[in-house]
Amino acid sequence: MTTAGWIPGLADLRGYQRAWLPNDLLAGLSVAAIQVPTAIAYATLAGFRPEVGLYASVLPLVAYACFGSSRQLIVGPDSATCAMVAATLLPLAGHDPHRYADYSVVLALLVGLCSIAGGVARLGFVADFLARPILTGFLNGIGLSIIVGQFGKLSGIPLVSKAFFAQLWELGARFGETDTTTLTLGAGLLVMLIALKRLAPKVPGPLAGVIVGGLIVFAFDLSAHGVVVVGDVPSGLPSFGIPSVEPDHVHPLLVGALGITLVSYCSAMLTARSFAARNHYEIDANQDLVALGVANVAAGLSQGFVISGADSRTAVNDAVGGKSRLTGVFAAVATGAVVLFLTAPMRYIPAAALAAVLIVAGAGLIDTATLARLRGISRFEYRLSIATTLGVLIVGVLPGILVAVALALIKVLTAASRPTDAILGTIPGEEGQHDIAEHADAATVPGLIVYRFDAAPLFFNAGYFKQRIRGVVASAAEKPSWLLYSAEAANMLDFTGAEAMEEIRSELAAQGITLAIARSRGVFDAMLRLTGLADRIGAEHLFPSVRSGVHAFIERRT
Repeated sequence: MTTAGWIPGLADLRGYQRAWLPNDLLAGLSVAAIQVPTAIAYATLAGFRPEVGLYASVLPLVAYACFGSSRQLIVGPDSATCAMVAATLLPLAGHDPHRYADYSVVLALLVGLCSIAGGVARLGFVADFLARPILTGFLNGIGLSIIVGQFGKLSGIPLVSKAFFAQLWELGARFGETDTTTLTLGAGLLVMLIALKRLAPKVPGPLAGVIVGGLIVFAFDLSAHGVVVVGDVPSGLPSFGIPSVEPDHVHPLLVGALGITLVSYCSAMLTARSFAARNHYEIDANQDLVALGVANVAAGLSQGFVISGADSRTAVNDAVGGKSRLTGVFAAVATGAVVLFLTAPMRYIPAAALAAVLIVAGAGLIDTATLARLRGISRFEYRLSIATTLGVLIVGVLPGILVAVALALIKVLTAASRPTDAILGTIPGEEGQHDIAEHADAATVPGLIVYRFDAAPLFFNAGYFKQRIRGVVASAAEKPSWLLYSAEAANMLDFTGAEAMEEIRSELAAQGITLAIARSRGVFDAMLRLTGLADRIGAEHLFPSVRSGVHAFIERRT
C-alpha cells in the first residue's frame, strides 16, 4: 500500500481546493467552541483534572485527520467512553490520583494498540457485530448512568455511591443536604442549555453554559458561598512519556481496553457512516480502526485519556460546512491555543455548570425513538435493547459490555439455530417452487417432499435440522418415496452437519424413503464429497436444481 493509502489525509492535501479553506476554518473554530468545555466536563466525569480533557483534544484530532477515512468525523473525549474509562481505572487506582492518571495513559495506549492491530488484521467488520438495538440499549444505559451521576454535583451533594441505583437511593436519603445556591445555579444553567439546544441549536451550548456559569461565580463570588468550582487550571503543553504499571494490573487494563475498543469503535462508526452517507462517500472501516488507534496512542502520549468519535461535534462540523479533514486540524490548533493562553478564566467554572453540560450530553445518548420503533417492529430486539440497558445499570458499565456481547451472540445463535424452513410446491403459471404455507394454491407432487432449510446445517442447528425433517416426514398426508432437500441456503457444511445429514439419510432409508439433494455447491458440496456422504446418497440423487430433481422423481416413478 502507498503512503497515501495508509495516510488518507495526504490525499486530501494533494487535492485540496482553496475555496474550502473558509468553511474548514470556521468549522474548526466552531468545533473547538464545543470541544473545550465538553472536554473539561468529560474529564471530570472520568475522574481527571480539567486540563487532561484538553490534552486529549489536541493531538488525537491531528492523528485522525491524517489517518482517518471520514471527512467529517471529529474525535475527542466522549461521554460513554469516559464512563468506561472510570469503570476500568477506579478498581485499580482507587483514590490515588497519580496512579489513576498514569493508568489512564497506559489504558489509552492499550486501546490504541488494540485498534491498530485490529485494523491491520482487517477486523473492521466488528462494527457490525453490536447490532443497532443492542448498541442503543448500551448507550441508553450509559446516558442514564451519566445523568444520575451528575445530580449530586448539580445539587451540591457529594455522592459516595458509584452504582446507578445506589446513587438514586443516596440522593433520596440525603436530599436535605442540598446546597440551595448550587442547585439554583445548576438548574438555571441546565434550563438554559436545554432551551439553547431547542431554540438556538447553532449556539455552542456547552461554551455558553460554562461562560455564563463562570461569570455568575465571578460576579457574586459564589465560591465563597459553598459553590464548588474547577479551580486553577495549569497552562502549557503536557509532558510526554509512558508511566509504569504494576504487573498484576496489566491484565485487567488489557481486558478493559478490549471492551472499550469494541464499543467506542462501533459507536464511532455509526457516526462516521451516517455522515459519509449524507455526503455521498464511503468509509474504510479497517482504515478507521487504525486511525482511532493512532489517535488513542496520541492521546496517551500527550497525558490524555481514551477518545472516540464525537457525534455532537461531528454534527457541528457538518452543519457549519466543513469540507475536509483539515477541520480537525484547525480545531486542534484552536484547542491548543486555549491550553497555552486561556486557562486562567477556567478557574471560575462551577462544577454545577459541567454537571449541566454532562446531563444534556447524557440525555443525548438516550434514544427512545429507536426503542419505540423496535417495539412495533421486533419485540425480540426491543427486549434485547431493554435487557442491555438494565445490564449496564445493574452490573455496571464494563460488565454491561459483556452483557451486550452475550446478547448479540444469543441473538445471532438464536436466529441461526432455529432458522425458518418450508415445504415447497408449484403454482400454476408461475416459475420456481413456493412455500405451500404461504400459497394456498401451491401443489406438491404425490410421494415427493421438497424441503428447504433456510440456513447451512452446522453444529449449532444440526439437531434442529434433524428434528424438522423428522417432523415433516411424520406429518405428511401420505408416506413419501423421496425427500428432496433444497440446499440453496446452505453455503457451507461442517462435520457435525454432515453427520446429521447421514443420520437422516439412514433413518429415511430404513423407512424406504430416498434422500435427494438439489443445488449443492461450494463448501457444502465439497464436504458432501469429503465425508463420503455424496457417494452414499448416490450421484443419481444429486441435482443442479429443484426442477431437475422433481422431473427425475416423476420420470422414475412412471
